[in-house]
Amino acid sequence: MYSSIAANKRNTIFIMALFIGVIGAVGWAISYYFYGNSDLVPYVIGAAAIYAFIQYFIAGKLAVATTGAIEIQKSDNPRFYRIIENLAITTGIQTPRVYIINDPAPNAFATGRDPRHAIVAATSGLLDIMDDSELEAVMAHEMGHVQNYDIRVSMIAFGLVSAIALLSDIVVRIMFFGGNRRNNDNNASPIMLIIGIVVIVLAPIVAFIIQMAVSRQREYLADATSALTTRNPEALERALAKLGQYGRPMQKQSTSTAHLFISDPLKPGFFSKLFSTHPPLQDRIERLHKNENKF
Repeated sequence: MYSSIAANKRNTIFIMALFIGVIGAVGWAISYYFYGNSDLVPYVIGAAAIYAFIQYFIAGKLAVATTGAIEIQKSDNPRFYRIIENLAITTGIQTPRVYIINDPAPNAFATGRDPRHAIVAATSGLLDIMDDSELEAVMAHEMGHVQNYDIRVSMIAFGLVSAIALLSDIVVRIMFFGGNRRNNDNNASPIMLIIGIVVIVLAPIVAFIIQMAVSRQREYLADATSALTTRNPEALERALAKLGQYGRPMQKQSTSTAHLFISDPLKPGFFSKLFSTHPPLQDRIERLHKNENKF
């Protein structure tokens, strides 16, 4: 199990390198289309890095605002708050800020840039249907995201995906709605131009697939971390089964923050299932059951 956790962390570095490669490809396509060379690539990568840096510090607040979560103190919900406090003591990390989302859909998420600036949240629907051991298991999963720095990876991924999508959208609009290439003295090959356009159009799709891969691996890792923390994988199995049984789309939905939640908060559909950032709940239950003795 520990070797799998280490492997997943190494894979994160590789996946983030792919993000940089996608941004570089978009930069090359832009530079080649407008100027017939690759001079703009460093500037495009630099601008994306600045965007990701800013996103790194504000993404947690944006996620909270998007979901409508409200911060609570221990007196507001002693049961929920004490579970978070106990998990923080068990894992040896600082108690994160605790939020509740007023929504009947059972769900939970964690965000922030590191354990010292972490946020954990649960919906009112989750608090209603889970018993204490199940709620502890779910929040140990979210605290696992904090422990493993998944929250940082998710925020960086969110920032880079947003940058790629925004950049590609702007360039496509310029190309098809009035953009004229400036390299009048150096006409580019039509084949290379076609390749450049294809890169720009496909880049957001590739970025989303990479984000999906990051999120799926992180969910499996957080499930394992929850089981190791509580020594009670059966509680998480029951909790995931309840999420499958009582799950519903959340009232405030956003594809940009969907990967943060323990269960997919979006309205189900063909494409949402095909490109879901979450592995199937049944697969996660089966993995936990298969590895019960290892925990």
